[in-house]
Amino acid sequence: MPLLKTMRPRQWTKNGFVFVALFFDGKLLRLESLLPTIGAFVLLCLMSSAVYIMNDLADIENDRQHPVKKNRPLPAGILNPQVAQIAAVVFALGSLAAGFLLNWQFGLVLLAYLLSQIAYSFWLKHVVLLDITIVTAGFVLRIAAGVTIIDVQRFSPWLYLFGGFLALFMVLGKRRHELTLLGDNANSHRAILQEYNLDLIDRLLGIVTTSAVVSYSLYTFLAEGLPENHMMMLTIPFVLYGIFRYLYLIHVREMGGAPEEILLRDRNFQVSLVGFAIVVFLTLYVFS
Repeated sequence: MPLLKTMRPRQWTKNGFVFVALFFDGKLLRLESLLPTIGAFVLLCLMSSAVYIMNDLADIENDRQHPVKKNRPLPAGILNPQVAQIAAVVFALGSLAAGFLLNWQFGLVLLAYLLSQIAYSFWLKHVVLLDITIVTAGFVLRIAAGVTIIDVQRFSPWLYLFGGFLALFMVLGKRRHELTLLGDNANSHRAILQEYNLDLIDRLLGIVTTSAVVSYSLYTFLAEGLPENHMMMLTIPFVLYGIFRYLYLIHVREMGGAPEEILLRDRNFQVSLVGFAIVVFLTLYVFS
């Protein structure tokens, strides 16, 4: 159980980005595309778990200074670091080998994800702005993984752009929550936090929010392969509400430290996400 907890199964929801290509390419109901994508999701979960274990091993001393992360199995001393190291190697190499067997392009994406996260864990997380960029790139690579695993025909590059801005939006929200939660002790937990302040984060959030809304709006009426009836534009209000709800939770409720918790717990956010999915499904699968 301590090892499973360190694998952070709640954060596996982030790997749902691998289904973006399947859903928006209109292949959700095709078994020959659905099954490989599910396989890719499982391998991404194993790979991301290896990365989470590596991060916890690298941050074990700093996490002991964090009011919440100090209760994780490694900093709390519940999980043996040697067991965690073995598990990380097995998960990383095992998922990588299986990824190349599934699809060589998918294997390359998995390798790029692993190398970027290793670079992040031991170097880039200490470089201001590059730290949030690398975390964002991990989400874009998840989308790319979904593209490589199926024969895409209607998937638009606009979704890479929107997915990247959306991921950066969540990463900035998490940084803001850390600054708010830790206050003057932020530096002792994560040294890079001394390079940020709430004013900078809020300015960046404003830019990224606008970019996310604009990029998705442009996708709905400029992307090739969408129905000519322009029904996809009906999804824009759901995207707006979801982003506004997230901003409300960040600024008013002071949440955002764990984006997956918002997805799993906030009913309003869940309703907007389901409504968005229904309208996209009707647009691409029923009225196209």
